[in-house]
Amino acid sequence: MARRNRNLNNNYRNGRVDPYAQPENYRSNPNPPSQKNPLDIAKIAIIASVFIVGIVIGLSLNLTSGSDNLATVDSSLQIDRKAPNPEICQQFGASAIVTDMRVFLTLNPFSVYLTQPQMQPGCVLRRTNWSILEQQNLVSSEQVKDCKRRMNTFGFIGALEGKPKIDCVYQNDAAGNLFLNQNGAGALPESDNF
Repeated sequence: MARRNRNLNNNYRNGRVDPYAQPENYRSNPNPPSQKNPLDIAKIAIIASVFIVGIVIGLSLNLTSGSDNLATVDSSLQIDRKAPNPEICQQFGASAIVTDMRVFLTLNPFSVYLTQPQMQPGCVLRRTNWSILEQQNLVSSEQVKDCKRRMNTFGFIGALEGKPKIDCVYQNDAAGNLFLNQNGAGALPESDNF
């Protein structure tokens, strides 16, 4: 058996050409590498910063401008501002949305009819702050005793300086707030108990 001679590259191919071999001027990427332009990065940074500044300005305008649109309530701050005597209401109670509605119930045939509800701003006072109403002679001592006996509190609509409509109201905790998570619901915090 004859020994094969090595070629210049020290291999035994005998000058055969490999059809699958890469040519000498072969490049894996046919497109030449492009230089990254620093202006492209600057443009992206400027666009991103303008976007972020726009979001911040939009949020600040939305939060600071009180919309007088009566069709929507954007926040509880609108309710607090519209309450009668807002300073007294926030300090000694809580602002509320008062709904006046009448219910008609017929028995034969059994049916329920409701009037169109009238929504207006109101205020519910804490039990410890009834003296505000007593000092201005807006409630009598008999009304105070009756409301205390039933463990209720007072709510009113209209400015206290004018002719407010004051009612003894009951805090209904039995219904609960179905918007809150009911798992592990316990007693109300002391600040929520009027």
